[in-house]
Amino acid sequence: QVQLVESGGGLVQAGGSLRLSCAASGSTFSFNSMGWFRQAPGKQRELVARITNGGATVYLDSVKGRFTISRDNAKNTVYLQMNSLKPGDTAVYYCNAEIRGVWVVAWGQGTQVTVSS
Repeated sequence: QVQLVESGGGLVQAGGSLRLSCAASGSTFSFNSMGWFRQAPGKQRELVARITNGGATVYLDSVKGRFTISRDNAKNTVYLQMNSLKPGDTAVYYCNAEIRGVWVVAWGQGTQVTVSS
């Protein structure tokens, strides 16, 4: 029912910044939390950042201090501000919604982030 569409990726140099957006076709805030994931070629998808409805945030250790997840309830959108990007951040980035510990939205196309050295 809920569809999430990611955007904002691109090619940046190491040290640069990008802001990813996750726009929902329906309300995402009936869910317990929203999260950003990424998947690099040949690797498992991993959770990058998560924000609960109460505003608590959790980050992958390797992105702490560089990435910030936020939400705009009025726009039904979740963001991932990515600063000080590194080549290791190169991946397809996806968003999803969680309820009771399960990420429940079908995976979309994601948005490609490529960080050059």
